[in-house]
Amino acid sequence: MAKVSFLGLGVMGYPMAGHLVKAGHEVTVYNRTAAKAQAWVDVYGGSMGKTPAEAAAGAEFVMACVGNDDDLRSVCLGDDGALGTMDAGTVFVDHTTVSAKVTRELYSVADACQISFVDAPVSGGQAGAENGQLGVMCGGDEGAYARAEPIIDAYAKACKRLGESGAGQLTKMVNQICIAGLVQGLSEGLHFAEKAGLDGKAVVEVISQGAAGSWQMSNRYETMLDGEFNHGFAVDWMRKDLGICLATADENGASLPVTAVVDQFYKDVQKMGGARWDTSSLIERLRKLG
Repeated sequence: MAKVSFLGLGVMGYPMAGHLVKAGHEVTVYNRTAAKAQAWVDVYGGSMGKTPAEAAAGAEFVMACVGNDDDLRSVCLGDDGALGTMDAGTVFVDHTTVSAKVTRELYSVADACQISFVDAPVSGGQAGAENGQLGVMCGGDEGAYARAEPIIDAYAKACKRLGESGAGQLTKMVNQICIAGLVQGLSEGLHFAEKAGLDGKAVVEVISQGAAGSWQMSNRYETMLDGEFNHGFAVDWMRKDLGICLATADENGASLPVTAVVDQFYKDVQKMGGARWDTSSLIERLRKLG
């Protein structure tokens, strides 16, 4: 078993760090709000550091799941950043959804310190984190990935290396692009069923068995029809992710017309007061429109 540090105890990081304890690892946590780190220790044991540097000192693996590019730079490179106390030969695994640009930047800084850096964004939402059933998309050196994979396995349903540094983040962008279109299509279908006077749940029971079926349909149709949007992955976070996708598309020349439109639809949801609703709330925008 390994000595592991986990930086960031949000709705994803909190249970992910807990799974590391359950797998038998020695875990030290850090969170910007110290009370949350203390609450985690009260539940799972382990220990907490007052700063990323303190939490990372002596760890064999340092995992992070924070908010955005700036947050990640801060926990890595700030005055009390983790890279400052990590030993040569250790591995930093970043589960945050960030730009491939910052990933490659931090990979280079870590490499100069003889520290391995693996970008490893996740998919599966809060439920996936709590159940240890996340999909993990990785980029980085093969050797570093091979060392990190058994640790990541504590909360992963599937874990795969897609290429060199940044490949994990680019794959997460593909994931979010696909989800955006799927959720909008499902929202339109369910909204159409309502307007047509059909029993939406009965409709989905039939069409989910054919080509229209998807994870989103199977797991979200009932709550969408019932107007319940409390499944963890918030509209604010989705807009952050889609912003990364669209900025990257501007750089690599990809055309993302559906993604760009759905991003604006999520902006409408924010204006409706749904910033903290989950991503399936696109259907509420359609209901408001008529």
